[in-house]
Amino acid sequence: MSFTIIQPKQEQSKSWTPVAEYTTRILRVAGGTMLTLGMLASSVVAGSMVGLALALRDLPNVSVLEGYVPPETSYIYDIKGTHLASIHGEAHREVIDLDQISPQLKLAVLAIEDSHFYQHYGINLNSIGRALWVNFQQGRVVEGASTFSMQLAKNLFLDRDRTFHRKLAEAVLAIRLERAFSKEEIFQLYLNMIYWGHNNYGAQTAAQNYFKKDASELNLAEAAMMAGLIQAPEQYSPFINYKETKRRQKLVLERMGDLSWISASEAKAALAEPLLIPSKPTSWQGSKMPYITDTVMTELKERFGADALQRGGMRVQTSVDYEFQRMAEETVREGHKRYLRGSVLQKAEIALAAVDPRTHYIKALVGGLDYEKSQFNRAVQSRRQPGSSFKPFVYYTAFASGKYSPYSIVQDTPVRYRDGNGYYTPKNYRGGYGGPMSIRQALIQSRNVPAVKMGVAVGLKNVIETARSLGIRSSLEPVISLPLGAVGVSPLEMAGAYATFAQNGWHREPTAIIRVSDSLGNILLDNTKPPELVLDPWAVTSLTSVLKGVINGGTGTAANIGRPAAGKTGTTSSERDVWFVGYTPQLATAIWIGRDDYVSLGKGVTGGGYAAPIWRRFMKKALEEEPVQHFTSSSKFQRPKAE
Repeated sequence: MSFTIIQPKQEQSKSWTPVAEYTTRILRVAGGTMLTLGMLASSVVAGSMVGLALALRDLPNVSVLEGYVPPETSYIYDIKGTHLASIHGEAHREVIDLDQISPQLKLAVLAIEDSHFYQHYGINLNSIGRALWVNFQQGRVVEGASTFSMQLAKNLFLDRDRTFHRKLAEAVLAIRLERAFSKEEIFQLYLNMIYWGHNNYGAQTAAQNYFKKDASELNLAEAAMMAGLIQAPEQYSPFINYKETKRRQKLVLERMGDLSWISASEAKAALAEPLLIPSKPTSWQGSKMPYITDTVMTELKERFGADALQRGGMRVQTSVDYEFQRMAEETVREGHKRYLRGSVLQKAEIALAAVDPRTHYIKALVGGLDYEKSQFNRAVQSRRQPGSSFKPFVYYTAFASGKYSPYSIVQDTPVRYRDGNGYYTPKNYRGGYGGPMSIRQALIQSRNVPAVKMGVAVGLKNVIETARSLGIRSSLEPVISLPLGAVGVSPLEMAGAYATFAQNGWHREPTAIIRVSDSLGNILLDNTKPPELVLDPWAVTSLTSVLKGVINGGTGTAANIGRPAAGKTGTTSSERDVWFVGYTPQLATAIWIGRDDYVSLGKGVTGGGYAAPIWRRFMKKALEEEPVQHFTSSSKFQRPKAE
């Protein structure tokens, strides 16, 4: 749907005729003599007003309307085209062409608002005479004589003060509009600009609000009702005063009959037809997927600015399927009810982030249990310690150095490090030490001491560099406890990083936006670019082979979904945060559980015991229709050489 105003004309074409569908009806009423007299009178007035305009040199130039597009609502859709949310400021508007508006609505608006529109040059002589007399008697402006062009001049260029000076300026600008643009252009702009109540501007959004249909589909009864609202949209609104709505509809139908634009039987039938009005206005409806649309809006504001989002008429296609997102939200609620029992755990929140490794498009985001109670999106905005789910970044760095493999031996033995606050002694979660063991064994059992030793051995700054290449943007410091997840990260960051593991090192920034266009179909943003290889394939596939063992026989056995999958549990030492982050070749998902007040969830609450089962429930549902796929073997890639 589009709207453009063509180049202004140098002079009004004398051979112009109105739109065919209602020209005949208008000219049938206006006889040749009356038409000639009306045009002559209008010309005299127009000439006078041009003279008066010399005293109004500060009036704006109407040529600025060339190519003008009114502020327009932006729309967000799911991957299948389901409408999710409308984003707008003061004006909720969708701009359409004149031929996309039903003939009945055009006739109805003409009849009640400016029935001589196609016969005057911006001002209506008879209406002006009547208004001048009434205003003279009252000593102030109490009645207008506004044509479409005058209303546009007022809405686009002037303030709302009811003064004689403003009315004069309005008339002058109306004449200038008529000289610069065709009747169809003016009528089209008018029907897209007019306010129809309940924050709906323009015929299209008004038709959707009152009848849940496009403006092109309105019948005579609906068109007459909408035309009757224009003078006082809220006062005559069917949501507020249905009786008054019907009275105004009857007035419009009678006016159309008086003009012989409809027959008496047509008017009677339209008045008797029931109006199927929704239970409430739709212009301020909330999003169907608020966690997704909030995330999308944040990205759009960063790229284009808030004003462009609210006024620019964007059409945003997201990567999320509405039903899939609903399934994710329901799974989180079910998981909370099933696994988080007890006074402490019942106050815990759950966040979920799911990313497609093949595209790095976001497939689901659940920022909490109830958006209505808390709009804080924990999947994106929260920064919580990932615990042992951070360890894969350490071991990948080791493999990529060329000095280590999954079978390299590390020492799970006591160690003490000096740091800025004295000495730091890492401990295993359940205490004790295991002595020498392979990296595979250390990671599968989630041993802390070997992870810290390996982080120091490969360089903590190198571990941070790995995390950065995987999309971790949160603050990271090279402290000794870094390998144990002593940093704050978001579930989406973790899901995006693990998605890169799933895709053998191919990465791009996760996004829920596939494409953005304007209302004319011009592409503003195309997010279909391919990912880039950021990790060593041998190192990452070696890591995946180890993380498969976490699910098959390690701390994450509760995440077993009956198909190849890899992942890692995470539990902070104080049990404030528990995680499970895992992936298949088709989907990577992070589950986080914790309390907003950072209170401990209780001794014995672990990622393997609480987050992993929720991850399993979600992944089994998410992959129901996906074929089983196996991970690529590290044997297909060359091992990197040691530096």
